[in-house]
Amino acid sequence: MSEPGGPAIAERVEEYWAWAAVALFLLVSVDLLTTMYAAAVVGAEAEANPLMRWALGQPLPVLVGVNLGAVVLAAVVFRGLMETYRLTPARVRPYYGLLIEVWLGLLVAAGLGVFANNLSVIVLGESLL
Repeated sequence: MSEPGGPAIAERVEEYWAWAAVALFLLVSVDLLTTMYAAAVVGAEAEANPLMRWALGQPLPVLVGVNLGAVVLAAVVFRGLMETYRLTPARVRPYYGLLIEVWLGLLVAAGLGVFANNLSVIVLGESLL
């Protein structure tokens, strides 16, 4: 089956998936590990995200399951986004691509920010926020 939009679109979609994977790694894996350590240092009640605060009080399989669920949900939504990108008319695709790139950049920045904040909690005992 040929790729709608041709090989250039396929390459761009592959690049977007790579950036999405980086964002998910930061926002899920790195955040999970540093959040668990920060919770051990200052307590789970210091967690700002209510879902994560709840999950930190549950057994480890539940905590991991919540995070895996977030990954699956994000991947399904992103797959739909990539399908709309493939099917977007050529005249507006560059603008749509720019929006996707800005969004992915903000996700990566948010992941780095969460990581930095968790490190601050671990090292300094207080949030950057």
